[in-house]
Amino acid sequence: MKSLQKLEQMAQYKDFLGLGIAGNFALHLDQAGEAEDFKDIITADEAAPKGMFPFYLPQPVKNAKEILNTYPLSSDTIKLPQEDVNVQAEPEVGLTCKIEYVDGNISKIIPTHFGAYNDCSIRVKGASKISDKKNWGKSSKGISNNLIAIDKFELGGIMDDYSICSFLRRDGEVHAYGEDVELSGYSYFYNKLLDWMSNQINTQKDFGPLEPLSEYISTCNYPSEAIISIGATRYTPYGESTFLKNADEVIIVVYNITKILHVDVLESVKNSNYDTSKMSILAQKVI
Repeated sequence: MKSLQKLEQMAQYKDFLGLGIAGNFALHLDQAGEAEDFKDIITADEAAPKGMFPFYLPQPVKNAKEILNTYPLSSDTIKLPQEDVNVQAEPEVGLTCKIEYVDGNISKIIPTHFGAYNDCSIRVKGASKISDKKNWGKSSKGISNNLIAIDKFELGGIMDDYSICSFLRRDGEVHAYGEDVELSGYSYFYNKLLDWMSNQINTQKDFGPLEPLSEYISTCNYPSEAIISIGATRYTPYGESTFLKNADEVIIVVYNITKILHVDVLESVKNSNYDTSKMSILAQKVI
């Protein structure tokens, strides 16, 4: 019954546009070996994200790669690519959003829920686009099946009280994979992030690792809802040097720091016993 419920929950996003943000947390791109990919991208300021990428398009788009039409989200599984490549989990926060348009441009992005997200990525040099490393088929991405409602996406709202951390369970041992950081640690957040995303989607061109998102959105008939992952956080030294292999388990936790301590989060991960009233959990077996 639980497996059926999970499948139904994941299926609700099949008409959503899937987008991600590159470079919204200090030093992550360097750790991931991807800073070189963005050397020719000029940003408004040094802390600004480098761009956005599609990981899922709900309809075929002529100039986009066909694999982006494959629905990649799972709440319990990461399926490794058939090719012999290195794959890393990318712990981050995912937002479900409503999108409003005026004259073919995004006029408003309204985040409704947030939670644990895995922007799992292939580590390969020379990929022409960011999206080449982001969707390689079914169960190549992850989103929690217990997302948290957003009261207001601004200072003073519920997200002020949340942090994110992540772990890898391997051979029965639990290792810290990503740093434990408050969501306010994102370079761009709240209204600054919303303004940047709207402008980026409306104006981003087919240049270097980036793709023309407004063209894709037009071809998809202007989806009214999206899942947007807002950027991977920094790895621990273990996470930076450890790639996924069969039988691992990736656990990403977005937790309320006013209700539970990090030490208790770690204990809940070790016991696989999660209080979803205090956290959004994404636990994915690697196959």
